[in-house]
Amino acid sequence: MSNILEWKGPNRKFDLVKEGAITLGAVLALVLVASFLFRVPDEKAVTFRSWAAAAPSDFVTTAVAELNGSSDIAGYGPPYNHTPAFQKVGSFSPQKLGGVTIPVDTATDFVLAPLATMPGDAQLTKALAAYEQAPAKTQADWGTSYGDALAAAPDNNPAKVKAGNYGPVPVLSQKLLAMASNGGLDNALPAGTTNALLFIGDGGYLGTLADAQLLAGDHWGMVNSSGNFPGQFWLIGFSYWYQINPFKTSDNADVLAFGTLGLLTLLVLFLPWIPGVRAIPRRLGLHWLIWWPYYRDHRQPVKK
Repeated sequence: MSNILEWKGPNRKFDLVKEGAITLGAVLALVLVASFLFRVPDEKAVTFRSWAAAAPSDFVTTAVAELNGSSDIAGYGPPYNHTPAFQKVGSFSPQKLGGVTIPVDTATDFVLAPLATMPGDAQLTKALAAYEQAPAKTQADWGTSYGDALAAAPDNNPAKVKAGNYGPVPVLSQKLLAMASNGGLDNALPAGTTNALLFIGDGGYLGTLADAQLLAGDHWGMVNSSGNFPGQFWLIGFSYWYQINPFKTSDNADVLAFGTLGLLTLLVLFLPWIPGVRAIPRRLGLHWLIWWPYYRDHRQPVKK
């Protein structure tokens, strides 16, 4: 005998296409309204020209750091250069596994090569020749001395730097600032290219904009878009670890955060095969809370 019961109630016609069209229209209207109310501001891209205009001292300081090798990218290691990798756990460094796949020489790629594209400037030509003909140690001494002098100057203002033996570095940095101010550097290092992103990221100006838009680390910026607008919420699993110790104070924060998330992911994947751990939900009785209507209706009577 079939267990299927025949419907004895009233019937009425149902237009599936009509109902689907109405539903689709309602959802589309809601999406359009929500996208207007909760849209993310379309902020203008940061360019070398805007950076030079808004924070010229920061630009010059960063340019000198790229020239003397003291910037973050210059000392980052793989995949940009052969500087010893600092992201590691014990003696193991995942940063070294891929090697140098995007070679970057900050002095040449960010400063000297762009300046070499500027024709008809006798002072610049002389400064470039003097710098490139000097021994590497002399170049380093010039760059380091001028970088220290900039750091000691009021507001890091190049105009207030004390006199010293800086070689052609002051001229090179000022010429690069002028090149950025007139838009020439944006042509030499186009927006969106790796070198442009790395150079701008080394400066303090971009971080200031991020703070203003609540996109810094202490604002959970990895999971935000501009301001308070929601962004990549699926990155919460990564971003969370950067907010607590010892992750947020460690030089190996990236390795520790990704390693911790990787271990947790493996734990979830292999949970059905881990004795004891896999029985925790059953022992806690969580299934009774979730499926209580089923157990209410199918509870076996107690035999006397």
